[in-house]
Amino acid sequence: MKIAPTTRTGWLLVLPLFAFIILTFIGPIALMLARSVYDPELADMMPRTRAALSTWNGNGAPPTAAFDGVRADLRAAVEQGTVGRLSLRLNREQSGFGTLIDRTATALSLQPTAPLTDLDPRWGSQALWQVLASRTQSFTPSHFLNAFDLKATAGGGIELQDRSRRIYVDLFVRTLGVAAIVTILCALLGYPLAHAIARSGPRLRLVLLFIVMLPFWTSLLVRATAWIVLLQRKGVLNEALVASGLLGDNQRLELMYNLTGTVIVMVHVLLPFFVLPLYSVMTALSGAYVRASASLGARPFYTFWRVYLPLTYPGVASGAVLVFVLSLGYYVTPALVGGRTGQLISNQIAFHMQKSLNWGLAAALGSVLLAIVVAIALVLPRLTQRGGLRA
Repeated sequence: MKIAPTTRTGWLLVLPLFAFIILTFIGPIALMLARSVYDPELADMMPRTRAALSTWNGNGAPPTAAFDGVRADLRAAVEQGTVGRLSLRLNREQSGFGTLIDRTATALSLQPTAPLTDLDPRWGSQALWQVLASRTQSFTPSHFLNAFDLKATAGGGIELQDRSRRIYVDLFVRTLGVAAIVTILCALLGYPLAHAIARSGPRLRLVLLFIVMLPFWTSLLVRATAWIVLLQRKGVLNEALVASGLLGDNQRLELMYNLTGTVIVMVHVLLPFFVLPLYSVMTALSGAYVRASASLGARPFYTFWRVYLPLTYPGVASGAVLVFVLSLGYYVTPALVGGRTGQLISNQIAFHMQKSLNWGLAAALGSVLLAIVVAIALVLPRLTQRGGLRA
């Protein structure tokens, strides 16, 4: 079948957009998904060890070639100046491994042919070699296990991380909880505001829309700084309450640098994303339905609950999903006003990308967050149907 010239021209016009989407959206996401399971760093730094342990089943003593491989890889790391990076990377897998690598590398410079067990008795541990055998593989599930506070045991099983390292599940739960709270508060504040805008006169409507749109024209950093000045312990609100005698000087409200501050600022930033979709739905509704309900004797609350609210449900659902999804990935606001208790999973992803340089774990955490967002996007068409979820 031949393609018409006009069709070919249309595809050529759209081609730059496709290329842009692939390079800036699909490509980075695919790279992130690959990075979460593909981690060749240790395999590249310890190639001889990896080759020697590739045929070992984890039972009994490791082959002699494995000891020789570690010795050769450590000598090469000393020559290349990568011992520090190797010890840091292994210590990330098991506490104390970094010290073992540093001490062994130093001892090998003095005794190049000495057995590893003579340099440090920990090299005789079967569990240590099992960890080394699994971590020197290029493909590993360890990052995803870590994202769910799990770890692979030396025997090949799965168990919970040490209590001090179980942080990511709590962060995911906190992120989902904050997103839900922000969405509910935006609904409670945004629904009356959207109704007021939809039912107001032209001039008042213009003023209210300007107020709603104003946050879009103001820098996020400026807005966060304004909230810090207003809500911090020595801020405007606390000073006013103390000056009025409503609070004592030692009873100041803790509204900033915690989870409360994160929620307040996120509600302020995300409220327009709820109001605008709902407003567009409300302006398209005919007032005849409400008048008909009232003429039949229905009370105002009954009319609202049984007539008006169901008609505006698509706008409520769209605004709620939009606010919820945006809340899941929020990073700047929690970083500025969240303090220790107001940090979300996005802040931990940024930490591993920028400071700890554990890009594999950051990619795994990002992949889990992406899966949550995709699941919500798949449920969205059902949510916007009249009556909620369809069977």
